[in-house]
Amino acid sequence: MPTADDGRSGETSAAPARPRRADARRNQETLLAAAAAVFVTSGVDAPIREIAARAGVGMGTIYRHFPTRADLVVAVYRHQVEACAEAGPVLLAEADSPFEALGSWVDRFVDFLVTKHGLAGAMQSDSSGFEALHGYFLDRLVPVCAQLLDAAVEAGEVVPDVRPLELMWGIGNLCVGSDDDPRYSPRRMVGFLLRGLRRR
Repeated sequence: MPTADDGRSGETSAAPARPRRADARRNQETLLAAAAAVFVTSGVDAPIREIAARAGVGMGTIYRHFPTRADLVVAVYRHQVEACAEAGPVLLAEADSPFEALGSWVDRFVDFLVTKHGLAGAMQSDSSGFEALHGYFLDRLVPVCAQLLDAAVEAGEVVPDVRPLELMWGIGNLCVGSDDDPRYSPRRMVGFLLRGLRRR
């Protein structure tokens, strides 16, 4: 029969596991944030050492978490999708108006699309994996865009016949080729698109 001391010692030995898991999650999030930032400036083919330097870790740490470049790119993609999805309700709750929340969310969505550039090339050997990611992207982000649009329509700020997938598709098309000419600003063009949605 265990004594009270046995129970306490069991609790003590199990306690450190939780902080280690939290630290591991934070470390991985730091790596993903660093990789996303590097992908924006240098593309998905950026040297791993550049990502390691930005994250403040050794290259071995990155390879331990993400053995291949495709693993890293997919992880960044999922991380960015989740951040974009989670931002929608927060922005809607905190912004002065639903249209302002929509505009802030679209800014984040544009950032995500820039990070996404080159994903298909990095995963060209796994088309099924790419299709699964595309489905995940739609499942997570279309409902968030719909929530923001619905709120803006209900507030009388946006015309009522805009569908969320159409809006996201339009924004995506405006972001295509943003690396080809520095004179082209997709964010500026997306701003024109959003202003065109305003109810007169």
